[in-house]
Amino acid sequence: MTATPLERAERRKAWAFALPGLLWTGLFFLVPFAYMAMLSFWTRQGREVVATWTLDNYVAFFEKAHLFKGLVVSLEITAAVTVISVLLAYPLAWIIAERVPKRWQRFALIMAILPFWTSYVVRSYSWLLVLSKGGVVNQALLWTGLLSEPLELSANRTGTIIGFVHFFVMLLTLTIYANLIQLSPNYRRAAADLGANAFQTFWHVVLPLTLPGIMVGAFLTFVLCIGDYITPQILGGNNELVLPQVIMLQLGRRADFPMAAALSLVLMVVVTLAYVACARWLKMERT
Repeated sequence: MTATPLERAERRKAWAFALPGLLWTGLFFLVPFAYMAMLSFWTRQGREVVATWTLDNYVAFFEKAHLFKGLVVSLEITAAVTVISVLLAYPLAWIIAERVPKRWQRFALIMAILPFWTSYVVRSYSWLLVLSKGGVVNQALLWTGLLSEPLELSANRTGTIIGFVHFFVMLLTLTIYANLIQLSPNYRRAAADLGANAFQTFWHVVLPLTLPGIMVGAFLTFVLCIGDYITPQILGGNNELVLPQVIMLQLGRRADFPMAAALSLVLMVVVTLAYVACARWLKMERT
């Protein structure tokens, strides 16, 4: 079917609007990504990068324990952060949506997202001051007599998880709240008319309908957490390296750009698999 002149003009207008974004994406994402993918199949010999096509970098990732362990540690921390953040964010979002008067909900949300208003690095260093042996938490516990010596809350996995959870609870609260306020009260009324108690109504009605908001927030938490370098570097120390730290070591200390590119692609594959696993809920629409 031949397009009319008006349709052709609208198409040209649409391409004119889309072209700058497409060019920007192509130049600053697709081209660097393609080069990084190509670089991951090359090798470093001495101080030179040699364009010899090989899978040695990927083989080394699975054979060298310190490289593969970086991915394992990243997945463990990310899984813990995601689960804890969901468990903390859901009640907070529910309280704001259901218990806070509507005229105060906007203020409550602003208070909830205050951490986003400060620098990411500043937040991490602030937690380091709070969690260190001489920090506020340990000093308070020592003063009350609950502890005889300070806890190890920083320079380890615990500190990293606390720092991450503080940030991502706020993100998950927003996505879950956005779903909760869209729920019609008629759903709960219908469940009550059918004899469901409060828990049954939540478990069989409210939770399934808010699952898309949970999964969107959980996926964003997974992506941002597994690729983060700053928080593990500041709060986790160098006792247990996550994969982004391992990548930075390949770049900063060894100048092994092919290995760093291979590790980065492994990280992207993991994120892609996470998206595939969550795609069903990310595309779910309420009918």
